[in-house]
Amino acid sequence: MPQQLLSTADRFWSMREWTDMLVLIGVLLVIVGFAIRLNPLIVVTISGIVTALLGGLTPLEILNAFGSGFASSRSVTIFVVVLPVIGIIERFGLQEQAKTLISKLAKLTAGRVLLGYLLVRQATAAVGLTGIGGHAQTVRPLVFPMAEGAALRRYGTVPEKVKEKIKGHSAAADNVGVFFGEDIFVAVGSILLITTFVDTTYGLHLEPLELAIWAMPTAIIAFLIHGFRLLRLDRQLDKDVRAAQEEEKTAQTVTVGGNA
Repeated sequence: MPQQLLSTADRFWSMREWTDMLVLIGVLLVIVGFAIRLNPLIVVTISGIVTALLGGLTPLEILNAFGSGFASSRSVTIFVVVLPVIGIIERFGLQEQAKTLISKLAKLTAGRVLLGYLLVRQATAAVGLTGIGGHAQTVRPLVFPMAEGAALRRYGTVPEKVKEKIKGHSAAADNVGVFFGEDIFVAVGSILLITTFVDTTYGLHLEPLELAIWAMPTAIIAFLIHGFRLLRLDRQLDKDVRAAQEEEKTAQTVTVGGNA
């Protein structure tokens, strides 16, 4: 009889382990969806629904969970209000004015502009002001046009390939700054999540201030490494512009020779 009970218990725990493993299919869906470049919002939504169904939730409970999450995170949807404002500002020439201003400052290069923004972004994120920057509200209307204006002053014209590289580095400066800066602020969501998980899982008492202090060296190293990459960006742009100019000259020579 005891052996039968143990056998039944083993089968029960085995089924439970398989159920827990099936829930991880949602993570696989996220990886596959991002790998084949599907819309991130659709990928996350579908993976969340699949995970909830495998976890035993009913469709009504899933809908209730989505509604509760949306209601408790209304600040996430603030972009609905911000984006029209940014569009109006751009319509009236914010990008052009930023580009003109930077083009008048002789010593500023694209890399130095982005280095300055990286410093500001990381410093403001470290004191909890993560909302004052971002791709939509800062990088697109201000930071990228300023870096592009510095490149235009230096080269005269900027090829499309070089412009895309500046655009990518502008977004990267924002990402690195906020990612490594926000962990210094003790009340940020990631710090609270880590402390709660460690305390409940391992029975430890981890203070948010301890994590914030240990995040400071990481933030400094990240700033030094990415700052060096941004300063080196100017040399890369020099090479790219020269290569584009040589390709243009070669194409013109071939065209003239063909006409002759």
